[in-house]
Amino acid sequence: MKAKAQEARAKVIEAESEIPKAIAEAFRNGNLGIMDYYRFENLKADTKMRESIATPPSKPKNANDDDLTHQ
Repeated sequence: MKAKAQEARAKVIEAESEIPKAIAEAFRNGNLGIMDYYRFENLKADTKMRESIATPPSKPKNANDDDLTHQ
């Protein structure tokens, strides 16, 4: 089961590595304008922000990690 998950993750990483190449090709061919690119980057940033808001913060391993008095 782990092998299938690792294989699937490897395919995702490989596909993600093609995205910058595709964007560059679209710029060269005139299929993507600079404003389209900025909208795309804004969408990625917005998605990352929403994911960070939706994810609960992880608890520190040691209770003293949050204590700022030990600096």
